[in-house]
Amino acid sequence: MNVPEIFDSMDYGPAPESAAEALAWLVDGGDRFGHFIDGHMTDPGDGFPSKNPATGEVLATLSQATQADVDAAVAAARKAQPKWAKLPGHARAKYLYALARLVQKHARLLAVLETLDNGKPIRESRDIDIPLVARHFYYHAGMAQLMEAELPGREALGVCGQIIPWNFPLLMLAWKVAPAIAMGNTVVLKPAEYTSLTALLFADLCREAGLPKGVVNIVTGDGAVGEMIVTHDDIDKIAFTGSTEVGRAIRKATAGSGKALTLELGGKSPYIVFDDADMDSAIEGLVDAIWFNGGQVCCAGSRLLVQEGIADRFHEKLKRRMDGLRLGDPLDKCIDVGAIVDPVQLDRIASLVKGTAGDVHHASCAMPEGGCFYPPTLISGLEAADPLMQEEIFGPVLVSTTFRTPSEAVQLANNTRYGLAASVWSENVNLALDVAPKLVAGVVWVNGTNMFDAAAGFGGVRESGFGREGGWEGLMAYTRPATETKALKPVAAVAAPKDAGVDGLDRTAKLYIGGKQARPDGGYSRPVWSPKGKLLGHAPIGNRKDLRNAVEAARGASGWSKSTGHLRAQILYYLAENLSARADEFAGRLHDMTGASAKAADAEVAASVSRLFSSAAWADKYDGAAKGVPLRGLAVAVNEPVGVIGAFCADDAPLLGLVSVLGAALAMGNRLVAVASEPYPLAATDFYQLLETSDVPAGVANIVTGSHTELAPQLAGHMDVDAVWSFSSSDLSGVIEREAAGNLKRTWVNNGRTTDWSAAEGRSWLAAATEAKTVWVPYGE
Repeated sequence: MNVPEIFDSMDYGPAPESAAEALAWLVDGGDRFGHFIDGHMTDPGDGFPSKNPATGEVLATLSQATQADVDAAVAAARKAQPKWAKLPGHARAKYLYALARLVQKHARLLAVLETLDNGKPIRESRDIDIPLVARHFYYHAGMAQLMEAELPGREALGVCGQIIPWNFPLLMLAWKVAPAIAMGNTVVLKPAEYTSLTALLFADLCREAGLPKGVVNIVTGDGAVGEMIVTHDDIDKIAFTGSTEVGRAIRKATAGSGKALTLELGGKSPYIVFDDADMDSAIEGLVDAIWFNGGQVCCAGSRLLVQEGIADRFHEKLKRRMDGLRLGDPLDKCIDVGAIVDPVQLDRIASLVKGTAGDVHHASCAMPEGGCFYPPTLISGLEAADPLMQEEIFGPVLVSTTFRTPSEAVQLANNTRYGLAASVWSENVNLALDVAPKLVAGVVWVNGTNMFDAAAGFGGVRESGFGREGGWEGLMAYTRPATETKALKPVAAVAAPKDAGVDGLDRTAKLYIGGKQARPDGGYSRPVWSPKGKLLGHAPIGNRKDLRNAVEAARGASGWSKSTGHLRAQILYYLAENLSARADEFAGRLHDMTGASAKAADAEVAASVSRLFSSAAWADKYDGAAKGVPLRGLAVAVNEPVGVIGAFCADDAPLLGLVSVLGAALAMGNRLVAVASEPYPLAATDFYQLLETSDVPAGVANIVTGSHTELAPQLAGHMDVDAVWSFSSSDLSGVIEREAAGNLKRTWVNNGRTTDWSAAEGRSWLAAATEAKTVWVPYGE
């Protein structure tokens, strides 16, 4: 074929990438690999094959880690961690910088090996994955350098267990390893069973960089190895990227263990196209959104929502573009879509599509003979509740439906249990920026898709997990306050005296739900006695129905989350003013209930007034940030309220504990269901009188009294609660974290440790009360 004929046909000729260097590296390793533990490769053990999904060829045999291997890796990490954490930030930064440079020096080898092992097109691994890997190590070298100055009072968690998936093997390693070691942690990492080779090549880079032994350890194997890491007693944090089902199991397995946990899970991300969008650009973006990496992307734009007026034309143009996609040998630089990672995944995709009632269009591109390939597919005509509109397929399959109005688009987009990412396409920037904040997603791309950077936090909400990777937000998950805490002793209610002292007219305390005082559903209450034997009153005993009513009221007060920080600040200031006016009364109540000295009671009330002032001050000052990403545009991190927060208040600080929780939650726009101090509930039932007279809208703050132990599983398991906090002296951490796995809500529990209530304010509290949403807005012609 001559040049004029090529320009006439626009056919692509083959452009094969040589695999010689990658295959030579495999041969040098004997085509059999052990684990990377304490700075060296172990002898290969019993194992399993790692195959090229495009050909079925066995690339190498990997070792299945045993419990002894995992124990050795954890022991090496534990031994290395104190010395690594004590290094100056500059010293750790030099190692991360060296790793970044080595990734660049070996970029071609890493890219080819990744494509051989994973099946993604070489263009993607070469031009996207590997440059981002280097970027993450460069970025976090800077974070290590700045840690002492910018994160004062925080320290490393310790040993981190990290489990990564097969869709971005080396990139996911970088996302996890770079921030962990930058902050002084050490790592035990398990790559995916299907795709471990680039992780083992990275082990070579760790040795070339002179990384101290034990800082990074890599063990290979199947899910059983991941389970060994998750349940290991000497690991301080688990970071997992993978399926929602496995993430839920990990949440349950770590419940009550005290392990820190971040989960980056599945998604069914909406791709919204309005009728004024640049249609050709939107279609090219859609190709990247769903057929990038063969659709094996957690944030893939797999759910197409097109405005009704342009739907037919859009689908027609999309099908024509699909038919032009090139499917085949991933090492061919002209290929658009590569192989599915494994026959098991291929069979799952095929079975899901086979059972659909929608209109199926398979791209008419040539299919390779052999290998794990599936054609780019569009399924249209589906109802919003169709299983394929709701469930993650994790393959090159796009499902589609239509909408009429922007509000309907938002409703359809949010009609999912996931909340990882979303794309909005419109030439009307006012419309796009109006819709973006309304989408329940951790990342929103405006007129773009699949934009990632180490400086911009990435992560989801709902059943897409919790925690962020990248940016300052991601670092917080690998550090903790450098303060000593003590075991919290349970605080028991004062027992009934032999000779009761009763005087005065009884004043009935009630629950506070939806802006009104409410009798408990069960009709029970209990007496509250002073240490001197005086009957102070009766507190209602709330039950699950009372919690249900309180959560419904909080859900109905969603307007609070849309209010301005200035308005919230005014109301919190007013609340502080009214508490100050009744300071003597509240101090007297604390003195009578707890037996604290008059001076201590006065101090707790004064601290509570100050805490409300601090919360009010922060209400309009906890800023987001424009991230320093390499983009002609903006990547803006916006702090959004979590939603409905359930909280078990402190027993050792009945008023200040309640006010600290309420202040942080309300200042950031959340609605609260607070379960008052169990032994000393009357401080809370007095406090709701202030809520009634301080312009706090009905349903924004709700107070229930009763047994923490009995109410904890009900509140933590409630599907309409978005986060649960516990500062109770009762041991609630395990049950809360287990029950929270139902909808993977966020938890913040004390693990039976004390809280310094004199310092329970500021950024760490505000971070717990917010979700960071990253909105990407590219601009220019």
